[in-house]
Amino acid sequence: MHSSKTLLVLCGPTATGKSGLAQQLAHYLNVPVLNADSRQVYRGFDIGTAKPTAQERLEVEHLLIDVADPTENFNAIRYQALANTEIERLHREGRVALLVGGSGLYLRAVSMGLTPPAVPPDPKLRAHLQPLTASELHHQLQAQDPDSARRIHPNDRVRLERALEVCLSTGQPLSAQQSRHPPDYAVRTIGLCAERSLLTERIAARTYRMLARGWLEEVACLRERYGSDLPLLQTLGYGELGSHLAGDMSLEAAIERTIIRTRQFAKRQMTWFRADSTIQWLDISAGEQSLWEQTQRLVDGL
Repeated sequence: MHSSKTLLVLCGPTATGKSGLAQQLAHYLNVPVLNADSRQVYRGFDIGTAKPTAQERLEVEHLLIDVADPTENFNAIRYQALANTEIERLHREGRVALLVGGSGLYLRAVSMGLTPPAVPPDPKLRAHLQPLTASELHHQLQAQDPDSARRIHPNDRVRLERALEVCLSTGQPLSAQQSRHPPDYAVRTIGLCAERSLLTERIAARTYRMLARGWLEEVACLRERYGSDLPLLQTLGYGELGSHLAGDMSLEAAIERTIIRTRQFAKRQMTWFRADSTIQWLDISAGEQSLWEQTQRLVDGL
């Protein structure tokens, strides 16, 4: 690479193989992997978040994982500060920073210097919004904050709720409160993508691998330790397996629902990433060897 003062971002929807490629890149560049997955920051949430294994961490240093307790309010602002500290350290050492993940807001907070408003979650307001459909939430947001409504997909319930939460809590639209301070270093982004049918197969296969590794047991331990009302235990996969453990859903139904929701989540991720025209996309259907060779050429050309 021509300049070590560079941030190399590896992104893409879930199950596209970012972690495996990141391991190769980290070896190749002799750098750690900086996590940009919003659930991998929490201790104890390991299998269901596809956190790097103990062996992978022995082979390559992984940073920005296990930095918060599940009961903490960890947000993009706190993540941004931690990530910037690590990036600055790597650049001082003359090394490239490698940021890897699929959490769009965390990635933008670092690579674009986007700072969202520091508005804490409002449980009462969220309970009020919960009965509304995604379409109704989007309609409300159009009235409160048309700019944000145009940027957020009508089915992206999480971001719709957050945008409304900020609007209703502060009296100002989210779009007017976000500041942007682009970093003073070069940012290069590689994205991994796949045809829908292939990605669906990979999502299903990964779900069953997680279960074989003990995901259900992990959920049971977390529910016993923190209680079933912990917000993180309502997130993708953890919520469905929790419903099974509570006797509300068969294991087969929980698995099927997890796969469907993961596929929907991957679709929303691609919608988010497609808005960034600077991403250089690589199709994973080319195979691991071809993918690595293409990645090498891109990295060597930076």
